[in-house]
Amino acid sequence: MGEPEPEPVRKIHMNIVIIGHVDSGKSTTTGHLIYQCGGLEPRLLEKLEAAASQVGKGSFKFAWVLDKLKVERERGITIDISLWKFHTRRFSITIIDAPGHRDFIKNMLTGTSQMPWFKGWKVKRKEGFGKGQTLLEALDSLLPPVRPSNKPLRVPLQDVYKIGGIGTVPVGKIETGILKPGMNISFAPANLSAEVRTIEMHHEPLQVAFPGYNVGFNIKNIAVKNLRRGHVAGNSRSDPPTAAAHFTAQVIILNHPGFIKAGYSPVVDCHTAHVTCQFAELFEKIDRRSGEKLEDNPSVLKSGDSATVRLVPKKPLCVERFFDYPPLGRFAARDLKQTVAVGVIKSVEKKPVGVTRKQAQKALLIK
Repeated sequence: MGEPEPEPVRKIHMNIVIIGHVDSGKSTTTGHLIYQCGGLEPRLLEKLEAAASQVGKGSFKFAWVLDKLKVERERGITIDISLWKFHTRRFSITIIDAPGHRDFIKNMLTGTSQMPWFKGWKVKRKEGFGKGQTLLEALDSLLPPVRPSNKPLRVPLQDVYKIGGIGTVPVGKIETGILKPGMNISFAPANLSAEVRTIEMHHEPLQVAFPGYNVGFNIKNIAVKNLRRGHVAGNSRSDPPTAAAHFTAQVIILNHPGFIKAGYSPVVDCHTAHVTCQFAELFEKIDRRSGEKLEDNPSVLKSGDSATVRLVPKKPLCVERFFDYPPLGRFAARDLKQTVAVGVIKSVEKKPVGVTRKQAQKALLIK
């Protein structure tokens, strides 16, 4: 008998998001990169090319690797975010193709196909010689971020699926902590808990999942209808997530045509959640550079102002202090099809377990 083959070394996992203006070639470049790195079977590419040619868009074959939705294919733009996996020499990369069209920018707060991919380039000009890296070499030269695996678990849900023969499968990116099969998980703001049966990433089973992993995990005894995008999963035994009754944040007003008063209610995009929140109180206006207080209880805020405010979610929402869980503690406020403000959360008043949403909202919202 021959020597057993050594187990392959698991490569460092990284997420890379492709952003840019609509029609700048993000999906085409990304699809070609995945193909060149062996992440796409030639037979599937031939199928996509044939489908694209039928509607007169044969050159869109690489873009269609990621633009899976029919409406995206017809319009030629990316609406939802798309996830795909490929390998470089150093990394196992999940690549995220985000929409560039402003009509779909909330889904993001989730080139060219003729270029050299694997070798550095050199060129002779009249000014002299020039040289540089390829896209693949540039990716391999990136420094992976430090992931907070020592903090309690937080997994904002991107989607929830019901899979025949398996059951309910929430999907999301682990922001902090680790996830293991057998762990008891709490979901907020649904106030539900369940045991994790299995975990997968890109259809491969995992015995432990770390921050940065985009995973799906099978759970027991929770129907798919009771969980949704924007909910947050955490370890039931270590600072489990809970719904926020209200939260205090420092905001910067970026682009609003008028004045913002107490009672203003834009949509807040925080992690994967999109929930209308009311500016219930304007505590103080501050200097955006020095942080010095300029005015107590301002009556209005306008573009360019920075302020400390209290926000009240109009529907159940789970957020955290930025200091404790940065990915769940920063947000953008959107109105009039644009980002009107950005903010970081300073403190959160959690809802007591058992208090209904109507009771909490009735006490906190401005009449």
